[in-house]
Amino acid sequence: MRKYHHINLNDKSIDTEELDGLDCIKVGRHFIAKTLLEKGAATVDPLGPDNPLIFSAGPFAGTNFSNANRLSVGCKSPLTGGVKEANAGGTMAYAMGQLEIGGLTLYGQSDDWVIIRITKEGDITFEDAAPYLGKSNFEAADMLYEKYGRKLSVGLCSPVGEYQGLMAGISFSDVEGRPVRIAARGGVGAVMGSKRVKAIVVDTLKMPTFHDRKKLMGAVREYGQKLDADPAIQAFRDYGTAMVGDFTNKVGGLPTRNFSSGELIGKDEGTMTLGGTHIREVNLARGGETTHACMPGCMIQCSNIYADEDGNEMVSPMEYETLGLMGSNCGLTDPDDVAIVNNIANDLGIDTIEAGATIGVLMEAGEGQFGDVNYMIQVLEDIRAGNEKGRLYAQGTARVGEHYDVGRIPVIKKQGISAYDPRVIEVTGISMMVTAQGADHTAGNIPQYECADKDTEHLTEASLGIQTACAAADSLGLCLFGRSVTNEHKDLIVNALNDAHGTDLPVEFFDELGLEALKLEWEFNEKAGFTIEDDELPDFFYDEELYPSNKKARHRAPEVKEYLSRMLA
Repeated sequence: MRKYHHINLNDKSIDTEELDGLDCIKVGRHFIAKTLLEKGAATVDPLGPDNPLIFSAGPFAGTNFSNANRLSVGCKSPLTGGVKEANAGGTMAYAMGQLEIGGLTLYGQSDDWVIIRITKEGDITFEDAAPYLGKSNFEAADMLYEKYGRKLSVGLCSPVGEYQGLMAGISFSDVEGRPVRIAARGGVGAVMGSKRVKAIVVDTLKMPTFHDRKKLMGAVREYGQKLDADPAIQAFRDYGTAMVGDFTNKVGGLPTRNFSSGELIGKDEGTMTLGGTHIREVNLARGGETTHACMPGCMIQCSNIYADEDGNEMVSPMEYETLGLMGSNCGLTDPDDVAIVNNIANDLGIDTIEAGATIGVLMEAGEGQFGDVNYMIQVLEDIRAGNEKGRLYAQGTARVGEHYDVGRIPVIKKQGISAYDPRVIEVTGISMMVTAQGADHTAGNIPQYECADKDTEHLTEASLGIQTACAAADSLGLCLFGRSVTNEHKDLIVNALNDAHGTDLPVEFFDELGLEALKLEWEFNEKAGFTIEDDELPDFFYDEELYPSNKKARHRAPEVKEYLSRMLA
């Protein structure tokens, strides 16, 4: 049994419903798309009062089930105009689960800025947020801990979200209390800002009740054992997500200098400095932490705490997407430089993918030079200040590129493309094209899939398969990095769901859930006015050969959508 809170910010009223069985399971990304459709959100102003902001915890939230404490945040995206589910690690889903809260939705807009406080006794209050307005995320979090204590989780609307900058995410505290686990994509932080909610503060308590706790705990142990035995998981523990940079640079698919090259360090030029191998060696030598859990209970621990030469923390985490977009895409080669801008971005609570893509476009426009970290810092400080330039920059890659009339603008559906050049990493490219979420790799990422000599139909089928699996995981509060175990043992996951919530679901439920979520999202975007043209890659991917492979994009949206339609029929 779980509680779900419907919070009307117009009059501060709260309607709580009880959930059980399947309603505790079909959550996250699936629940967000279904709810937004039911509420008619496809045609509303995303920064207006009629756009619901949804926080949904998974069916295992509050336990030590490894990588099962992700939180989904959803709304109509003010960045793309389409459906948005942005999910994050951290402690918020864990805290909600421990209070037996399945989720909450914010409706309307508050007249004054508020903090929503949820105590371990279950009380929900609205408190004055005035002392926290304009504060950076790090400062605001410290102030909240000082007032409420540290046995809680914090979700923050950043100063950029306050003025509704479209690259603003919602930042959640990690296990040690840093507000650095960000539901980053699509401008969800701007929606929180439009509702004048500065923070959500939730107490932690104890493991929640389940239908058959003993059997569930057996599944938790079995899942953990399978993670321990998996070489792919061990690689994540050793090298973190940064190891993806070693691969993408090797195959020539690493976004470099605004997607003008696919390689930062050539084969004869020495070490790939923004990859997992080099960063691990540097961090170990300095006394940093190469293994770190982003959420309670996670055994994968693919995150890190990156230290400077004196052993002091520079940033946590520093991960592949940031290394790709704020690093190589902006011409940086030194991980220390990436750590500096990454930490500022964390303090601002902004999407590092969108920020890096935006700065790359500014450099392309001649506003700054590739590799100039000081220029990057200035852009971020303008965003922090919310001055005229900063407010423009905070609207993201597409709008900044249009403002400066840049020819190479790496976006799909107005969202910055993730750190996989679609000319080389083709299945992920197809996923980013057709997902309703915008150019989001997490919607269906298999960068190592062998694409040579395979046609569009074959690669579209591969994309649909991984999109379905990712949508299912996102609808169950599961981190995608456990997929080498999750996707191979769906029976274990479904049986654990049955033990947790007293259902009798077949193993086919996993894929059915994912496919349902995808169809709901596509339906939302169609009602929001999206067409086949919105799925196309920018022209430069088709027109420009990518160094060093000399490849151009070869998959067009009409053909991809035709194959998808046949597969879904």
